[in-house]
Amino acid sequence: MSVAEPGEVPAAASTTAVGPKVVAFGGGHGLAASLAALRQVTDRLTAVVTVADDGGSSGRMRRELDVLPPGDLRMALVALAGDDEWGRVWGDLLQHRFGGSGELSGHAVGNLLLAGLVDTVGDVVAALDLVGRLLGAAGRVLPLSTVPLDILAEVAGLDPGDPTAVRVVGGQVAVATTSGRVLAVSLSPAAPPACAAAVEAVLQADWAVLGPGSWFTSVIPHLLVPDMCKALVASPARVCLALNLVPQTGETDGFSPENHLEVLMAHAPDLRVDVVLADPSTVGGEATLRDAAAGLGAQLVMRPVAAAEPGRHDPQLLAAAYQDIFRSSGRGGRSNAEGTSRWR
Repeated sequence: MSVAEPGEVPAAASTTAVGPKVVAFGGGHGLAASLAALRQVTDRLTAVVTVADDGGSSGRMRRELDVLPPGDLRMALVALAGDDEWGRVWGDLLQHRFGGSGELSGHAVGNLLLAGLVDTVGDVVAALDLVGRLLGAAGRVLPLSTVPLDILAEVAGLDPGDPTAVRVVGGQVAVATTSGRVLAVSLSPAAPPACAAAVEAVLQADWAVLGPGSWFTSVIPHLLVPDMCKALVASPARVCLALNLVPQTGETDGFSPENHLEVLMAHAPDLRVDVVLADPSTVGGEATLRDAAAGLGAQLVMRPVAAAEPGRHDPQLLAAAYQDIFRSSGRGGRSNAEGTSRWR
């Protein structure tokens, strides 16, 4: 089996292209839900995944082996795995976690496989492409950055004696589970290198999809990597922002849909947003959210996308929503002459 060069599309992905070029950003379960929907809409799909996880198997491997945390990358690959028996069997294996109480306890097979491949082939992009070929993946998975990231959050409400005091909380797990109110996040290192293949995918995309997912730890970090944010701003791709169905406990408690827009744009004021996708059941005041979206220059699209399980997106409904959004503006991205006028 030949190994794809860094930045080279693996041979198994070379099929007749159908659908727009879409880059989906995120991490964890939110990105997996988005990918499960987007793979039904296009076969030109790239996932760009956060690499800041410091908990569980990923955190242990990151500390012990000095590798990119593989967990969110693994989940994205499995979300794109082929829907035949081969893809399902290998996808299930990658998700399998060892039990017991030994050193392997809690580790996912896919995390070990990815770390071993990076050691063997010497490049994380080549390793991800190889696993994608093994799974018959319906798209490509790339890391946001080529170095592990740490999330730092400014959090209020942690000091009972002074509710207005702001403390810095470090680490994705700590930020996601804080009992305080997250005001802003930043990254360490402050200006990490973006994955070159991911930047190129964004520059060539027709659509970029942000969310759903943990807002401060899976969505906003993509906008804090300078070269990636510049690529999103410079790209002709239209940007779709998919809102969450429920606030995340410990991270966005008490947030309205409008608050999500406000904090995202506070972290990336130059970002253009064309469409905000929301489920009607999660919106208290449609007019208020529509005005907030319009303030970003975006159109609000209301579609039922919730699954029966609270807080989860239904892949079929989400796919139908994406399909409508992509078709409503044609398959191409913004041209330099068009700018953002179609949506603004």
